[in-house]
Amino acid sequence: MSEQRADDDLHEEWSRFWVSASGFWRGLVAWRIWLLVVLLIGIVVAQLYVQFRFNYWNRDFFDALERRDSTLLQLEALLLIPLSCASIALAVTSVWGRMTVQRCWRAWLTKHVIDYWTEEGRYARLAQVQGEHQIPEYRIAEDVRIATDAPIDFALGLISSLLTAIIFIQVLWSVGGDMTVTIFGHAFWVPGYLVISVVLYSGLVTAAMLLVGSPLTRVIKVKDQREAELITAAHLLRDIGEGVTPRAKESEVTRDLRQALKQAIEQWRRLCWQLMRTTLVSHTNTLLAPIIGLVLCAPKFLAGTITLGELTQAAAAFTLVQGSFNWLVDNFGRVADWVSSLDRVGGLLLALDRLNHCSHPAVEEETKVPVPSITTLP
Repeated sequence: MSEQRADDDLHEEWSRFWVSASGFWRGLVAWRIWLLVVLLIGIVVAQLYVQFRFNYWNRDFFDALERRDSTLLQLEALLLIPLSCASIALAVTSVWGRMTVQRCWRAWLTKHVIDYWTEEGRYARLAQVQGEHQIPEYRIAEDVRIATDAPIDFALGLISSLLTAIIFIQVLWSVGGDMTVTIFGHAFWVPGYLVISVVLYSGLVTAAMLLVGSPLTRVIKVKDQREAELITAAHLLRDIGEGVTPRAKESEVTRDLRQALKQAIEQWRRLCWQLMRTTLVSHTNTLLAPIIGLVLCAPKFLAGTITLGELTQAAAAFTLVQGSFNWLVDNFGRVADWVSSLDRVGGLLLALDRLNHCSHPAVEEETKVPVPSITTLP
């Protein structure tokens, strides 16, 4: 029963966050942000094309090495210059575009939350209500940043992973072809064996990460809460020094500060053990993925059915495709961090809602707050 209640609360917090956060994308001048998003998607496609050309450059370069063709090696070396310049330019432009969208969204949502927090003296009334929504300034400063930064990165990463998988699966299928595998004296014909192998391998790694990493979101959420409580306890001690709080409470406040530190350190210990388990999966995958690609391609190279260049091309494509399929494995920690911050911002907004005796205030004027113009930002 308690787990069902926790799931309901989590869903309510997520829903409440998006009620407010989505207003940024519906404003009168939001078309500027959408135009920038289209540009970012175009950059992702261009980066994928450059990556595709690098994959074939890799094949041609190693084929030239195998044949000891100095003329072709010189041509490939010259081709490397424009490919590298294009990749660098696209990467730099992508950083500008991505961080501009993130900065504008954070500015809009932070202003919205601050306005809602300070209107009608809610900040004072909220301070009298006990619960996990305490220390709202930490949620406004840090959690809003994480909650708005991560979705942009995730969206672009997922688009890139999807397109990468589509493109390079074709490379794996065409270069790898089929293979006959003998098991206990029985021969089995496996079409597109590299594609099947990468799907099986990626599924195994993702399942392992979900198994060991499921508690991470809760651990991060509690850790952030303990850190915020430590900051608040320190502020209370400073208030005594400035005369805001009576000095008679010094011993009590000092004891609370030490207790807050103890709880924060204990939560960091739990986070350490959880990250060790997720790192075990992610780092093992990082080490094994390139090697598995080479091992799977080696029999065909030794049989003379593929060249050295095709061997390196297929192995690189295998690494790219498994990286796309294992996007969650590579980003599991950040996803957990984002979900934790999203919960905390949503929880703060819900607590402010309850001061007005309503679960979702009507519209809350989100769309009336103008989206910052990207033309005025450096």
